[in-house]
Amino acid sequence: MAGGGPVNADDYNSEINVVPLVDIMLVLLIIFIITVPVATHAVKVNLPTNFNQPTETKPENINLSVTFDGNVYWNDNPVTMEKLQQFSLVEAVKVPQPEVHIRADKRVKYQYVGEVLTVLQRSYLLKVAFIAEPPHID
Repeated sequence: MAGGGPVNADDYNSEINVVPLVDIMLVLLIIFIITVPVATHAVKVNLPTNFNQPTETKPENINLSVTFDGNVYWNDNPVTMEKLQQFSLVEAVKVPQPEVHIRADKRVKYQYVGEVLTVLQRSYLLKVAFIAEPPHID
């Protein structure tokens, strides 16, 4: 059609040119072939050997109970504040320190619990926790 006349629908090529697509796919394939072995290269490391180490035994927890009238129980044994101070000083120097679990009656005055906490603090017992009973569902 060198003449500049009317253009027919048969003159257009409606097929997709796949040559550029194949060229791009080949370039990508070559890039992946080169980079994958580099990315999966393993580095050899000398790991330490495993050895058995004795586990530290956790000391027994100390259960302190404070009744509603201010009586204090050290592991279910009644104690005075002076005895509580003595026992606390003995336990404070242990390594690792035992945990002190305080169970207080819900009707107890805060003053009684505060006195127990003061004795524990002055004895340098660091691990103190309050234990609460779960609610009873009837």
